[in-house]
Amino acid sequence: MYKVIYDYRVWKEDFEEIDKASQKIIIKNIEKKLFLEPRKFGKNLRAPFSGFYKLRVGSYRIIYAIENDTVIIFIIGHRRYVYEKLLKRI
Repeated sequence: MYKVIYDYRVWKEDFEEIDKASQKIIIKNIEKKLFLEPRKFGKNLRAPFSGFYKLRVGSYRIIYAIENDTVIIFIIGHRRYVYEKLLKRI
């Protein structure tokens, strides 16, 4: 089982832009997939985001990295804007 850590901006900024129903679905997917097998359910990203994974949840993307037994969630956002926002955060 993996430990999941959220970047502080995920709760402060990202979830404010997402409706409550989608928030619940996203959290359920994180609990079902990222706690158990993040490499199996996620997809590797290519440059310039090498080392990151994405998990698709409807129109939203969860961008995360894996370090040992820890999953670090960097950003959650709509697929249209998430990669632009990620460039600004890293």
